[in-house]
Amino acid sequence: MIDIQVTDLSIEFEVGKKILDGLTFQVDQGERVGLLGRNGAGKTTLFKLLTGELRPDDGEARTAPGKRVGLISQIPVYPEGYTVLDVLHTAFDHLRAMEKELTELAERMGEGDPADLRRYDTLTVAFEAGGGYDTEIRLNKVCNGLDIPIVMREQLFTELSGGEKTRVNLARLLLNDTEILLLDEPTNHLDLHATEWLEDYLSRYKGTVLAISHDRWFLDKVVNRCVEIKNGKAEFYTGNYSFYVEEKERRFQEQLKQYEKEQAKVQQLEEAAAKLRLWAFMGNDKLYKRAFSMEKRIEKMQTVDKPTKERKMTMGFGEKEFRGDEVLTVKDLSMAFGDRMLFSEVNLEVTGGERIALLGDNGAGKSTFVKLLLGELEPTAGKLRFGPTVKVGYLPQLVTFDHPERNLVDTLIWDLNCTPQEARDRLAAFNFRGEDVFKEVRDLSGGERSRLKLCELMSQRINLLVLDEPTNHLDVDSRDWIEEAVRAYEGNLLFVSHDRYFIKEFARRVWMLENQKITDFKGDYQEYLAYVERQKVFAKGTVPAPAAEEPKKEKPKRPGGVKELEKQVKAAELAVSKAEEKQYELTLRAEEVADNYLELQQIYEEQKALEDEIAHLYTVWETLSAELEEMKA
Repeated sequence: MIDIQVTDLSIEFEVGKKILDGLTFQVDQGERVGLLGRNGAGKTTLFKLLTGELRPDDGEARTAPGKRVGLISQIPVYPEGYTVLDVLHTAFDHLRAMEKELTELAERMGEGDPADLRRYDTLTVAFEAGGGYDTEIRLNKVCNGLDIPIVMREQLFTELSGGEKTRVNLARLLLNDTEILLLDEPTNHLDLHATEWLEDYLSRYKGTVLAISHDRWFLDKVVNRCVEIKNGKAEFYTGNYSFYVEEKERRFQEQLKQYEKEQAKVQQLEEAAAKLRLWAFMGNDKLYKRAFSMEKRIEKMQTVDKPTKERKMTMGFGEKEFRGDEVLTVKDLSMAFGDRMLFSEVNLEVTGGERIALLGDNGAGKSTFVKLLLGELEPTAGKLRFGPTVKVGYLPQLVTFDHPERNLVDTLIWDLNCTPQEARDRLAAFNFRGEDVFKEVRDLSGGERSRLKLCELMSQRINLLVLDEPTNHLDVDSRDWIEEAVRAYEGNLLFVSHDRYFIKEFARRVWMLENQKITDFKGDYQEYLAYVERQKVFAKGTVPAPAAEEPKKEKPKRPGGVKELEKQVKAAELAVSKAEEKQYELTLRAEEVADNYLELQQIYEEQKALEDEIAHLYTVWETLSAELEEMKA
């Protein structure tokens, strides 16, 4: 069954500039599709056409009739005085209507009307199947997953920030048993924990998903097909985002090969036609006709367009020479705002060449830590000290310029004290070319402003680069630009990010800010994730916990050596065995209570939780076994 049908869809907002131009594709029931394309390609416009907010010039965009559609980017207007909890409870309006009718029918039972009895039975089944008896349990689970605490639930909805409203609206749609989800940048206002929770939820979601996202990790986890809007039309990729990247490159190379082959043949024929014309000039009309025929053939041959790519940046950072090992020392650092303590007694040491990701939930204090680092705030206690040759460059989450009315060339001339030609050369290295260099800064997109700021930083000879959510709200192309620039930088790096692709690419050390302290993990992001998985199991007491810090790329060194590690492997095996036995017992219980909906639902929830635990236990066992093999090698 088709849930989303888009047929020959066209729309333009300026005469002659079509946003969508004959766009055609479909999404079948239960599919999870990623909608890709550069900013301005028409992705959000398509969502507005699907929900009826816009009407197309031509074609059709529709969803399956009778199915509930939820759009994350739209935040409805609620009655004055509605709290967050009131908003969330609107997800159960259809259940409350059933409950009201059931009460009315129960009151009329004494009259003995058979129609009332049949209606009561039908409604009871529908009410139970719709989760009418566990609405509060579901609400708490979703709120906990999306970080909507009880304090926030008591607030007026109108008093929330835009990001908080988006989060609440997402929770409401998930509670509403929406059958078709249109997700427009759903992770933009979520921290890592909430994003991971949403990914897990969508992995079990039975409905259809069409998602716009620049979070490449999210797309890899959630979607199984990609549709890219390019020049108003659809290009199809039968896989997740990583497949899309590889397949797009393969298609580019294939088209380039076909183009070059065609051009070589064209050149050969053109040379032959030129010779025929020359000989025809000497008096042979037949040769002239052959030359004319050959030229017509050349025109028909040229069917393959030359594939193009964005030009890469060519400028690298002009790093200031770093002398000595000391980059940053943090000693007994504490920070509080009134009675609210963000972190206390933090001690850290950074040496030359390190690349550090500062992670943590929203509100944990990451941005505050960065402001302390930059001297914009004074700590409650403790101190930070930089090495004597350290020069800091800072790229904020929202890039602003003091004079947004200036064009790009003038901005660099004033900020860097350089010549017009030097300014244009530097801008060209960051792919600002032609008339683009005369744009006013205020007319730039968020990605372009970040690129311009990096262009300035690269010229200032820094050796500690601090980034605050550098890829937030940027499209994939702009994220690629930022990553290319950071990849070219060889100095010290400290960054705050929720972009797990970015973290995986650049982090070689992780600072996790939670529970008012910073856990210092010396290793890359993949190693950190494996460490976290092991800690979840160790916390349950099934396997002894290792030391908090793990060396990066070093042969495992553990107290007790091989024998101790062998004990831990056996303990992990035993934990897996016990969990699998429990899972079997739950399966038997499920068969026994098959007629009891409420008890059966509880068993299913226990089975799901146990499945997650078994997955964690297997991860621990595999990791410990691999370490044991390495130690024995």
